[in-house]
Amino acid sequence: MNMRNQWPVLPVVAGLASGLLTGCGTETGGTGGTGTSVVMGMSDDVLATDPASGYDPGSWLLFNNVFQSLLSFPKGATEPQPEAAEQCAFSDTEATVYKCTLRDGLKFSNGDALTSEDVKFSFDRMLKINDPDGPAVMFPTLDKVETPNERTVVFRLNTPDATFPSKIASGAGSIVDEEQYDADGLRKDGEAVGSGPYKLEEFGDDEAVFSVNEHYKGSADVQNSGVTLKFFHGDQEALKKALLAGEVDIAYRGLTAGAIADVEKSGGDSGVEVVEGTSAEVQHLVFNMDDPVTGKLGVRKAIAYLIDRDALIKDVYQGTATPLYSIIPAGIAGHNTAFFDTYGARPSKAKAAAALRGEGITGKVKLTLWSTPSRYGPATDQELKAIAQQLNASGLFDADVQSVAFDQYEKDIAAGKYGVYVKGWIPDYPDADNFTAPFFGEGNVLSNNYRNRAITGTLIPRTAAERDRSATDDDFGQLQDIVAKELPVLPVWQAKQYAVVHDNVYGLEYCLDASTVFRFWELSKG
Repeated sequence: MNMRNQWPVLPVVAGLASGLLTGCGTETGGTGGTGTSVVMGMSDDVLATDPASGYDPGSWLLFNNVFQSLLSFPKGATEPQPEAAEQCAFSDTEATVYKCTLRDGLKFSNGDALTSEDVKFSFDRMLKINDPDGPAVMFPTLDKVETPNERTVVFRLNTPDATFPSKIASGAGSIVDEEQYDADGLRKDGEAVGSGPYKLEEFGDDEAVFSVNEHYKGSADVQNSGVTLKFFHGDQEALKKALLAGEVDIAYRGLTAGAIADVEKSGGDSGVEVVEGTSAEVQHLVFNMDDPVTGKLGVRKAIAYLIDRDALIKDVYQGTATPLYSIIPAGIAGHNTAFFDTYGARPSKAKAAAALRGEGITGKVKLTLWSTPSRYGPATDQELKAIAQQLNASGLFDADVQSVAFDQYEKDIAAGKYGVYVKGWIPDYPDADNFTAPFFGEGNVLSNNYRNRAITGTLIPRTAAERDRSATDDDFGQLQDIVAKELPVLPVWQAKQYAVVHDNVYGLEYCLDASTVFRFWELSKG
């Protein structure tokens, strides 16, 4: 699986109670929208307009508003509900046959009818193109797609996968018009034809313009007459200035922790305010299990005993994240606190020293922490330097930090050159499976040479096959306990999600949740 920009939030999260999704959401149809248009700025770029390619937060923001999926995540929820579909359900007890019936009268933004053939084409095309920067990697269990009639789609899976509904509810399930897309190659003209609440009117280097799709038929109730998305290409200071100058109504993804803190301290005097949501974005330290230093469990334990997450959150992130003591973040069903229970929250030099003595290590451990400057957030280098200082302050380590451009960083990790390095993760779908299978399953994405037969042979397959997602808690708990004991990774923080808005803009609280879906249609401007 590709890393989504940051290794990408919440009220109590409900699981897929039965994997059986029936009924349909409120249908609104395309009304042309109400109110005025909204201008939003972000420091992320949109790397693709073709859903067979994009696998980054900016691109999925576009996909979730321009394209429909058969299912979608309602605001504040993590259980998918019908969207382009009227109903969906597993039709067998093994969770290997998933059937959906489309809403009647669906159309793309250009007026073409949307039928089951378009759905099949979209999935077949994505898998055939298999773009390295695309979401095809999410569907190893999908064997074939069948279309018994123009409103029925049947997905046949080669392995039981109760998380399949969540996968197709994400941006990876975007439905494209068969008449407008090449089955063998990616669209390169910067245009998009979908059936979602918005249509893409313009897409350029510095902005994208979205208008309301008059042909839309689904559950979204559009509260504005359009959205303009301005790109600041990583320039966080320019984004902040544009917000304060009134050039954008909303700043999303990209303001520094300091900028957010400044706005909060102003108490609204600047005419803008911070809207905080919950997030399932996480960051971990990853250990190369074959490295001559970090391959030793005692070294990894010593680091786990010495890291001070509270200090990192206070000094580096200024309260814009929370300490993470679990592989599965808070707010996602299956979460536990295995790392807190095993290593505690307060640093312990005595326990760290004992762990090193258990390996026969009596001198300082020389260690390089590897970072990459912006891919996992603008404060990553600062954070890694703070961790190195914490380790060195114990007198047990001689740690330094090296920061490498992301392309080289990924190549070096794959080549096994680093002993400990940072990774971030934004989930593709809000289920514990998405925080475990990519990291600890067969062919995991971490390239850290970690294997555990109980995890790969029993726990991951068993949790994937369980349609009652609440029944997976014990297995996910066992998995997290194993990881805490063997320490292939060390969780560091879980993000909070922020947008900074002018005080006449509403609806942001419905855009910042664990589904990672930013819903343009919820925004309104007074």
